[in-house]
This record gives sequence, C-alpha cells and structure tokens, in this order.
Amino acid sequence: MARVEPGVAGATEKPPETQAPRQLVSLAMYRTLVLNATNDPLSVVSGRRGALLVLAEKADPVHESGDQLRSERCSLLVPSVIRLRYFVQVPFHGARAISRHGIFARDDFTCQYCGGKADSIDHVRPRSRGGGHTWDNVVAACRPCNTRKRDRLLSELSMRLRRSPSIPTRSTLLAAASTAVPEHWCLYLGVDRRRTA
Repeated sequence: MARVEPGVAGATEKPPETQAPRQLVSLAMYRTLVLNATNDPLSVVSGRRGALLVLAEKADPVHESGDQLRSERCSLLVPSVIRLRYFVQVPFHGARAISRHGIFARDDFTCQYCGGKADSIDHVRPRSRGGGHTWDNVVAACRPCNTRKRDRLLSELSMRLRRSPSIPTRSTLLAAASTAVPEHWCLYLGVDRRRTA
C-alpha cells in the first residue's frame, strides 16, 4: 500500500530510537492541475490520479508538492501540476452553467457597482422586468448596493457598472472550483493571486 510522507524529500534519516513519528497524509488531500500538451488547463484531479498518470507515462510532472508517495518498490514526488504528453480535444459544450461562486470568481469577489467586497449577486435587469438568470445579466454586489438598486433598472438610478458582465473563461471556472489555488497554478490559470488567497 502506498503512503504519503510530508517533507521527506532530501531529509536525513535519524536513528529509529530518536526518530519522531511521521504523520501520514492521505492522497485525497492533494489536488493536481492537469494541463493539455499546449499548456492549457484541462481539469483538477486528485493527487492519486495525477501520480497514476505520471506512473503510466501519460503525463510529465511540471511542479511537485514536495511530498513523496512511497510504496515497497518505488517512490514518487506527488505532482501538483502535470502536462499530458498528447493533445486532448476538448468538446464545445455551449453555454456554461451559471453558479453563484462562478459569478464571484469572474467579478474578483468585488461589487460591480461600488468596488467594495461582494457578498451577494444582483440581476442587472431585474427578473421582475424580464431579465434572465444568465451570465450577461448577473453581477456580484455588496448588500448596500443590492438593497439600494432593488428591482429598478440602472437607467432609473445614478448607479453604473464597473464592467459589463460576460461568460467567464474556462480558467476562471477552474479556479472557482478549487477552494484555494496554489501560487504556482496562477501562471497556468491566468488568475490574480490576491483573489485566491
């Protein structure tokens, strides 16, 4: 059975009687960003799946987590980012499903009316006036701005949008799917580090 031991890469071994017990870490804790052969992000998989892709020689490690996956016959650094050795054609799925967290990620967790911290969403054209629940009609907003706007149109108020809402990129949605984005993933996802911390 394979096990993961944190920080054993390059560590010196202590005699067994003085060695502190190592904490075993589950592979479920690790996430691996999978890149296409063209360095475009494809998905986020478990650390176990990432290690298996490297062992099967279907992918090459780009960044390792620093921890080792050890078995009886081999050891492998747990990959944090891997690149597939072949190109995978991603099918076009049309419109992406709208989600609250996806809206916050697209709008940088910032109110699109005042620039403050967003904690709710708002329909630019209210649903009561024929607006839909779509990417181009929903923005992140703070509660005071959302309460002030209510069910009115922007033309009826002095409020303005900081930027027009649009469908987010695949990279933005991948970043939104992860609870915390490691710093070295930001290069491939094209997201701002301050937003992901």
